[in-house]
Amino acid sequence: MTKYDVDLFVIGGGSGGVRASRIAAGHGAKVALAEERYLGGTCVNVGCVPKKLLVYASHYSEHFEDAAGFGWTVGEQHFNWAALIANKNKEIARLNGIYRKLLEDAGVEIFTARALLLDAHTVEAAGRRIGAETILVAIGGWPVMPSIPGVEHAISSNEAFFLKALPARVAVVGGGYIACEFAGIFNGLGSRVTQLYRGPLFLRGFDTDVRAHLADEMRKKRIDLRFNAEIARIEKTGSTLHATLTTGDAIDVDCVMFATGRAPHTSGAGLDAAGVELDRHGAVVVDDYSRTSVPNIYAVGDVTNRINLTPVAIAEGHAFADTVFGKMPVKPDHVNVPHAVFSHPE
Repeated sequence: MTKYDVDLFVIGGGSGGVRASRIAAGHGAKVALAEERYLGGTCVNVGCVPKKLLVYASHYSEHFEDAAGFGWTVGEQHFNWAALIANKNKEIARLNGIYRKLLEDAGVEIFTARALLLDAHTVEAAGRRIGAETILVAIGGWPVMPSIPGVEHAISSNEAFFLKALPARVAVVGGGYIACEFAGIFNGLGSRVTQLYRGPLFLRGFDTDVRAHLADEMRKKRIDLRFNAEIARIEKTGSTLHATLTTGDAIDVDCVMFATGRAPHTSGAGLDAAGVELDRHGAVVVDDYSRTSVPNIYAVGDVTNRINLTPVAIAEGHAFADTVFGKMPVKPDHVNVPHAVFSHPE
């Protein structure tokens, strides 16, 4: 009989944590999982899934324009942001429920609470101390906001999914896929959009010709692209945000959204108490099998800052469970992983 309460305790109910829990339970392990916010993690709640719904919505303005050429008569058009967000919330709640049922059907005990590592084998969650033979850290990432005057008036992509109203004028700061996608979303839904990026051309790491072509296409859609520019400070007057740029220019908008990266969400998780090594970016350091510097503690997903994509986290979680509980050593493959940008055009 084991001296621990569970064979596996998973901290984090995102894509990687849920997959690892289910597969480990399928291998016969007694599993518990703690998630303090929402099951499904970033992707389901404030990432891929709701963003796709907003992307789809933003395409309709062009579809309506094109319809006449294909023989359709389209009546008066009106977009309701509140209806979109309400329907998005309903769909996400449905998915949260599916994730919970998947875990419950697999026999996983769920703690809807923040979990804290006390030592290498002990976790505290919902006022309980649970002993675990193996611990998996899958607590994901969190948006990074710059240290500039007035940043408290800005939002990250997390808050963009819960805005009460569609802003008429938006500044999107960043040059990654999240920034490019939201620039297209807001523009397609009717906002006047300015996108700022500190470098000479966005989507660093992607094919140069594709990046340049996308910039041309976005400008044709009347998105104001400003490269080699950042926001130096933000001042609020009434409902207007006055953003002074590093170029010396200034813009007035109703919303500033920073999409300038996400960082591993390791602060305050008790990883130091357990002796888990972090790199200089706060990511959990792991080997090829997702094992940390502590032999019985593993980590998968964005918290390891390897490739921060949902299918990668799922693959890492599955490989971990097969390795540790299925006695089938599997290294997750991080070579030639495809990326997609749901920009306008994609």
